[in-house]
Amino acid sequence: MKPSLPVLLLAAAALSASAFAADAPSGPQWVSGWGTSLDLAPAPMIKTPPPPEAVLKAIASGPQRVVPFPDALKDETVRMEVQTTADGRAVRIQLANAFGRPSVTIDAAHIALRRAESAIDPASDKVLTFGGKTSVDIPQGAVVVSDPAPLAVRAGQELSVSLHLPGETGGVTAHALGLNSAYVVSGDATAAPEFSGARTFRSYLWLAGLEVLADRPRGVIVGFGDSITDGFSTTPGTHRTWPEVLAARLRADRTTAGWSVVNMGISGNRIRRDGTGASALARFDRDVLSRPGVKWIVMLEGINDINMTFIPGMPDEEHATAEEIIDAYGRFVDKAHLHGIKVMGATLTPDEGLWLYTPGSEAMRQAVNTWIRTSGKFDAVVDFDRATRDPEHPARLRPDFDSGDHIHPNDAGTAAMAEAVNLAAFR
Repeated sequence: MKPSLPVLLLAAAALSASAFAADAPSGPQWVSGWGTSLDLAPAPMIKTPPPPEAVLKAIASGPQRVVPFPDALKDETVRMEVQTTADGRAVRIQLANAFGRPSVTIDAAHIALRRAESAIDPASDKVLTFGGKTSVDIPQGAVVVSDPAPLAVRAGQELSVSLHLPGETGGVTAHALGLNSAYVVSGDATAAPEFSGARTFRSYLWLAGLEVLADRPRGVIVGFGDSITDGFSTTPGTHRTWPEVLAARLRADRTTAGWSVVNMGISGNRIRRDGTGASALARFDRDVLSRPGVKWIVMLEGINDINMTFIPGMPDEEHATAEEIIDAYGRFVDKAHLHGIKVMGATLTPDEGLWLYTPGSEAMRQAVNTWIRTSGKFDAVVDFDRATRDPEHPARLRPDFDSGDHIHPNDAGTAAMAEAVNLAAFR
């Protein structure tokens, strides 16, 4: 019997698909060279007792504190610093109006190599366009990507992105803990070699990503997590978060050069419920699956789900169990695998001494960590707990890794975390 026309067409399509897969593009490809996770919604109002006064004072005075950022802009230019972790011959940026604010207009956008503070290299300055136009309206909830700009960049290089907002923005979409300096001045200063008399802060406004046209990319690794990934207690302006230190390790090794790493951590984030930023389950598609070139995720989430469960007076609906956290991990892995992405599970780091710590929270952390190490669900595991704990007192951070709040590793601690990642997974 001769095959029918539909069968022949299906066979031809399968052959074509196989040939395409076998002859996958080996030329330049767009990859995410830098990114940050913008809040999708306001933090929920949960009535619980406040932290102890000493904790509030430490947060307010420490180097990790969030410097207040503008509530809105009007005929002002914001200039922000990013560090690319990918080499390439062209760049484009991703902007998001993700906070549910009204439509926002950007009528000028530039990108340039950064010199120091607000100063740029004027010879490298490029005008960014959107569909061939220098202005773009970003509707509520939307994401836009600029046209490519011909700018050669090297992994580890700092760039400045400048945006002019001509009208009243009605609020901002922000990543609060940016760690790198940002500057605001009046008027359209997007092409200015340097800002004078600028207001300074350390947050990202509307800027969600930098994409690079890379010649020989290996792929993108996403660090997906909470404040420990966000770099809450690392030194601002030094690129000492564990994803950034991991990126430096990868590019220093010729067998792993070509991987880029992006940081999708949000301080205060939880897996199953909204906290600071949408829950990890809610933001996974936008922050991971939509990034070009992603092949691996290093997942470090769950400690906030545990600790917030043990806040006195926390409503029952905000509680989590070890089983619920483990179930969520499985969902992340299954969804990532559907998209051809591998997942490295990371054990939760110790926090005895934290004002929220209890024997119950420690038991839950140990249960989750045991599952991460032994379940076989992940494609690989990195034991951040072992890398950072005090050998004499394993429920605590090593004293030389403790920033002082007993949960957030300092620069030395995040370096130890990055060193604990087995690079063989990426060779």
